[in-house]
Amino acid sequence: MSVMPGISRQVAAVQSVLFKAACPDCRARFELAAGALRLAIGASRRTTFYSFTCPECGSAVRKPAGERIVELLTGGGVRTLRLHSSV
Repeated sequence: MSVMPGISRQVAAVQSVLFKAACPDCRARFELAAGALRLAIGASRRTTFYSFTCPECGSAVRKPAGERIVELLTGGGVRTLRLHSSV
């Protein structure tokens, strides 16, 4: 099996992306790697959000994600879950 030239550099670039975040509970500001974030994409703005655990106080944080945030997080390698409506 062969690996295409440049693939390993692209993977390394995605893995090194850091996102600035803040905790609404303890007000700490920090940077998180893509692996520390989760993105859920729902059918509306109300059901599209990202989440993480605050490294300072341990609180579970959930924040709304608009189009630009979704674009940045997916481009940075954040794992994404697509939510389906049960209509």
